[in-house]
This record gives sequence, C-alpha cells and structure tokens, in this order.
Amino acid sequence: MDLGLANKHVLITGASRGIGKAIAKQFLDEGAYVSIVGRTMTSLEQAKSDLGNIDIYQVDVTNEEERAQLMHQFLSKNGKIDVLVNNAGGSSGGTVLQTDLSQFYEAFDSNYFPAVHLSKIAAEEMVKKKSGSIINIASIYGRESGGLVTYNNAKAALISFTKSLADEVIHQGVNVNSIAPGSVYHKQGVWEKRMDERPEQIKEFIAQEIPAGRFGTPEEIAQAVVFLASNKASWIAGACVTVDGGQSKSNI
Repeated sequence: MDLGLANKHVLITGASRGIGKAIAKQFLDEGAYVSIVGRTMTSLEQAKSDLGNIDIYQVDVTNEEERAQLMHQFLSKNGKIDVLVNNAGGSSGGTVLQTDLSQFYEAFDSNYFPAVHLSKIAAEEMVKKKSGSIINIASIYGRESGGLVTYNNAKAALISFTKSLADEVIHQGVNVNSIAPGSVYHKQGVWEKRMDERPEQIKEFIAQEIPAGRFGTPEEIAQAVVFLASNKASWIAGACVTVDGGQSKSNI
C-alpha cells in the first residue's frame, strides 16, 4: 500500500535506537525525508550509519531552549514540517509512597512537556499550510495501573493532551493521535536487561500477561505510526491506538 509519505519532512524524537529508530526506518522506506533526535552523538551517528540518508540532531529534549532551537534549525533547513513523532521519554521511581516528588517532575519533564512544546510549535506551522500529522508515543499504562506510577501519570497526561490538540486543529487539516504500545523488546531496552537478569520470571510474565505469547517488536509500533501519519488515517483524530498483543486490561 502506498501511504503517500514520499518527500514528506519528518522529525522523530528519541530515535537513535529502539522504537524511535524503527519508526525512522519505516518512514525512510516510504520515501520520506527523516530527521532524528537523540541525546548522545555516538548513538545518533550509529543510527545514521545503520539507516543511511537521515539528518541527526543532538538535543536534550527536557531543555526548553534546546527544543526551541531544534525546531528553528529543522524548519530553517527543511522549510516545513509534515510529520512530528514524539517518542522521547523515560522514568524512574516506584509506588506513590516510595517515590520522591522530584521524580514525578522528572517524568513529566521527559515524557510530557517535550511533546507538548514540540507539538505546539509543529502544529502552528502545520496549520499555516493546512496539512500535517503529529503522533505521540504513549503507553498502555497511561490508561491503567502497572509499572512506574510516575511514567503512568505522564503518559496519561500525554494521551489527554493528544485529544485536546486533535480537536483544536483537525478542522485546519492537522491530524493528531497517540499510540499506546505494550511491552516491546529491543536491543539496549529495559526488557532485554530484565530478560538477561531474570529469564524465568520474564517468561512467566509473558505467558500470564501477554495473550499473543511474545513481546512486541519496534517494527510493529513503527508500522502503526506511519499509517497514522498518512492520509489513509484522515478520519482517525485524537485517538490512542493500542498496539500490545492483547496485553492491556483497560476496556476503554
């Protein structure tokens, strides 16, 4: 299926490895011009070596000034932005009572505010040409308990923000959606580390918690992203699309 993404200008945060890197490859396969964002130049250069014709930006997206400069540089070079994918994120902490308040702030600083800020700038540009797509990578835990409460809270806020922005700009030709991945395995990811440390426990987790009987792959998330970025998904607005092999418990 031709998704009509050839020659589109795409910016992806958190894309030097894992899900973000797979998203970048999927857009490249569709013929798009792709720029990726990451914190470490070593990882970005490796991604560029692996993927080929991409632009790389070393940016700490938790820093407001660096985010603004990123968008200025991207727009100066490309002249427009057709697709923004907010994939950067991370979290720490434990239960509510075990977690310092500072860790809640940190979770929002990495998972929520970068997406809000970059989406706002991108949407303003997209509205001018009445075309564009923004996809926020959320999580199944943004809609239910489980995992780290700091991460869950920030992803829940991101899902809500996605719906609010979508309703505001859809009539101006800009489409905004989010994706809620389940447990995805990739090199240097959290599940690789856990599998190495506790293989039997993780096998039991998969058997009990994931009806599909396996982890998801970054490529499966990437395929959903490129579809949502295309005109084939023009009637999908403000949605949070679950891609999880049946893992989530939520009925909404």
